[in-house]
Amino acid sequence: MYAIVDIAGQQFKVEKDKEVFVHRLEGSEGDSVDFEKVMLVEDGENINVGKPFVEGAKVSATILSHEKGDKVIVFKKKRRKGYQKENGHRQQLSKLKIEGISIGV
Repeated sequence: MYAIVDIAGQQFKVEKDKEVFVHRLEGSEGDSVDFEKVMLVEDGENINVGKPFVEGAKVSATILSHEKGDKVIVFKKKRRKGYQKENGHRQQLSKLKIEGISIGV
C-alpha cells in the first residue's frame, strides 16, 4: 500500500514504515503529525485518485529528527570585471517515519 501526499508544498510517494526527508515542519522530535492532502491511494488491487484530494484519506507520521541537508555552494562570477562571490546554504529538513495510511469512507 502506498500513497501520494502533499507535504509542505511538495509531493511524496510514501509507504508504511518508510522514512522520508521533507522541508522543516513545526513540532518537536517524537511528535505525531497527520497529512490530509492525499492525492492518490493504492491498496493492492484498488487505486483511488483524488480530484484533487481523496476524501477521508489521511497519512500519519512521526517526526524522528530535525536535520540539515548537504551544503550547496552558490558561486557567482562576472568575467573580466574582478567580481566573484561565493555563498553556501544548508536546507533545514525534518526526517519523518510513516506510521500508517488510512483511506476512510
